[in-house]
Amino acid sequence: METLYEKITDALVNDGYIVIDDALEIKLSQKLLQSAQQQQNYKEAGISSSTALHLDKKRRRDKIVWLERDEASSSQFLDFAEGLQAYLNRSLYLGLTYYEAHFAHYETGDFYEKHFDAFKNSKNRVVTTVYYLNEEWREEDGGELLIYDKKDRLITKLLPKQNRLVVFMSEEFPHEVAPAKKDRYSIAGWFRVDKKEGVL
Repeated sequence: METLYEKITDALVNDGYIVIDDALEIKLSQKLLQSAQQQQNYKEAGISSSTALHLDKKRRRDKIVWLERDEASSSQFLDFAEGLQAYLNRSLYLGLTYYEAHFAHYETGDFYEKHFDAFKNSKNRVVTTVYYLNEEWREEDGGELLIYDKKDRLITKLLPKQNRLVVFMSEEFPHEVAPAKKDRYSIAGWFRVDKKEGVL
C-alpha cells in the first residue's frame, strides 16, 4: 500500500488529481459491489451547503447509503482510506481529521450536475475519492465522470469501470456524472479537516 499511497500523494502535489486502474484487489471490488447491490437503506441524496441540505432532482438523482464497518469488505476499504489519510497527513501536513464515504447508486437516467465537493469559504472536504464497482462497463452505458479545471475546461472523461480509483483535491476540480443507462455503483468519499458530528 505504501507504493500506492506515495503515487497518489505525488500526483496530488503535481497535478491535483490521479486516476488509477486496478487500484485494489479485484476480489475486494467484487465483494464491495455485492454489498452495494444488497443494501436496503438507500436514500435520495441531497444538495448541501454550509447552512442547508435539501433534495433537488433537477441537479442530482443518485441514492446513497453511508459506508460502515459492518462487514469485512467495507472495513477493508475503510482501512485503505485511513492508511491514505495517515500518509497524506505525514507527507503533506494536510491536517485531515477523518474520512467519510457512501455507496452511490445511479439508476437508469440518474445523473449529478457539475459541482464542487468543497464549498467556497467553507473548510471541510479537502481530498475526494471515487472508487468504481461496475463490472463490464461500456461507453454506451453512460454514467461517465467528467472532471473540469477551474476555467471550465474538460480535463478528462472517465467510465466508471470496476476497480478504478479517482482521487482529487476537492476545492480544485468541478465535476459531474453523466446520465447512467443502467445501474451504476461507486463509493464516494472525502477526507475532511472539520470535526466529525457527535465527536467532541
